[in-house]
Amino acid sequence: MADLRTNLAGIKSPNPFWLASAPPTNSGYQIMKAFDAGWGGAVWKTLGVPVVNVSSRYGSVNYRDKRMVGFNNIELITDRPLKDNLREISEVKKRFPDHAVIASLMVETKEEWHQIVRDVENAGADGIELNFGCPHGMCERGMGSAVGQEPKVLQMIVEWVKEVAKVPVITKLTPNISDITRPARAARAGGSDAISLINTIQSIVGVDIDQFVPYPIVDGKSTNGGYCGPAVKPIALNMVKNCAQHPEVNLPISGIGGVENWRDAVEFLLLGATSVQVCTAVMHFGFGIIRDLK
Repeated sequence: MADLRTNLAGIKSPNPFWLASAPPTNSGYQIMKAFDAGWGGAVWKTLGVPVVNVSSRYGSVNYRDKRMVGFNNIELITDRPLKDNLREISEVKKRFPDHAVIASLMVETKEEWHQIVRDVENAGADGIELNFGCPHGMCERGMGSAVGQEPKVLQMIVEWVKEVAKVPVITKLTPNISDITRPARAARAGGSDAISLINTIQSIVGVDIDQFVPYPIVDGKSTNGGYCGPAVKPIALNMVKNCAQHPEVNLPISGIGGVENWRDAVEFLLLGATSVQVCTAVMHFGFGIIRDLK
């Protein structure tokens, strides 16, 4: 059997197949189930200032009403208390010391960044992923893709984090930009140890022609959301390739976007990724799809 052990910028895992930061990584219970199934790592659902959750949160684009090709969400960061997540990070690492647990983070001020980095490190996280990609809900507050679209701001926040971080730092990039290498180069200039891409694409997947409101609808209201799933894979592959080939980026890459099977994963690895992250396929088919990836 092939040796699939992976080292991304010092973050070690038994294989390169990680869960992306999303609803399937919202608790220690879920992540332990995933590790039992065979996943090598997981990026915790983004931690930050608690927010009020909403429901329902999803829309989709289907091919001939049979196959989901694109998935849209208006999910926000975790609505669970930080202390609960920190406790569960510790519990997961005690049970799975050789698996990668990465804490996705999104806060506003320098002081908040310093504090939450120390918190997740003390809990035992193997690495940190800076969420500079979320295209809805948080960017209106100067976070998420609002940072990812401004390389100077991105570099500044990476520098804040690196002032205190003792574990590897991954910067997650937004695809909602004309040149993905600009924020990638800014991440390197700020001291990031790796980058991950892509986050979701700003989108509207359809409109309810009776209510005149885009999908998904919550209490008669809606907003643009983040598009993911098989339809975004060509965009993700292109952006991974652009970053991997750019001489001024030169950072390890965790590839994200439309991975459903081992062929998808191999394509990302061949274009320069060291690990791949999966979200939408797990939400549709469950943690058991790892059997096809491995």
